[in-house]
Amino acid sequence: MPGPTRPDLEVLYRISLAVHRTVRDWASSPRRGEVVAMGADGSPTEELDRLAEAEILRMLEAEGVDWDLLSEEVGHVARGGRRSLVVDPIDGTMNAIRNLPFSSVSLALGSGTLDGVEIGLVRDLYRGTTWWAARGDGAFVDGRPIHTRSWDRRGEVFFVNLGLRATERSVRLAGRGRRVRSLGCASLEMLMVAQGSADVYFFENREEGRNLRATDIAAAYRILLEAGGGVNDTRGASIGSFPLSVDRRTPVFAWGDPALSRALLTEEGPA
Repeated sequence: MPGPTRPDLEVLYRISLAVHRTVRDWASSPRRGEVVAMGADGSPTEELDRLAEAEILRMLEAEGVDWDLLSEEVGHVARGGRRSLVVDPIDGTMNAIRNLPFSSVSLALGSGTLDGVEIGLVRDLYRGTTWWAARGDGAFVDGRPIHTRSWDRRGEVFFVNLGLRATERSVRLAGRGRRVRSLGCASLEMLMVAQGSADVYFFENREEGRNLRATDIAAAYRILLEAGGGVNDTRGASIGSFPLSVDRRTPVFAWGDPALSRALLTEEGPA
């Protein structure tokens, strides 16, 4: 399928291909799954994340761009640019380590806040499917335009983060949806909403430090907005002013149809 044609997008696309190659090489490594360091936010860094991040830095040098880097693992790397490449080198690391086919590389270019993200690109590291969007230009998957879908209660599909640390509201929302999925990869789950495969993505843990960072959602945020959806926190407030950093976290409520968003915030769902 054709890749993107805008110059900055072309760079992001080539970076995503390089990360994909790195992941394929790692899959046969005897050191697969090794923890080698701590990330910028204090969480464990797997070897795969480290390798993917190193490949992104190498590609930035090879491409000759001056973008700063903000990554889940290394934090902020100043490279003299007025914009930052906001990266989750491997979104869904646990899935990748366990050989579950739900992980991605997430790349967003912008400055300041989530609303300052100009371009987002996410590549599925198993299927090779690639989603991208630039502000005002619409959203695409492998060159085809994508759009959110209108809410139909009879065919609802909700993506909800569940498990030990999920809030009671998360559990309640899962009981509210007609069909519920949980993949463990925020970017891909948000993109299922963007392309109309799902209606909602909801992530809320009891501990603030277990919620999502800008690096997890920056690229999918731009793509979902360009596809016609929206992203709030789980109380319904905009997160457009959420800073591009690894120091802050937020719960996330992403939706495709504003009618469903309003219903869930006033009915028995997250309200």
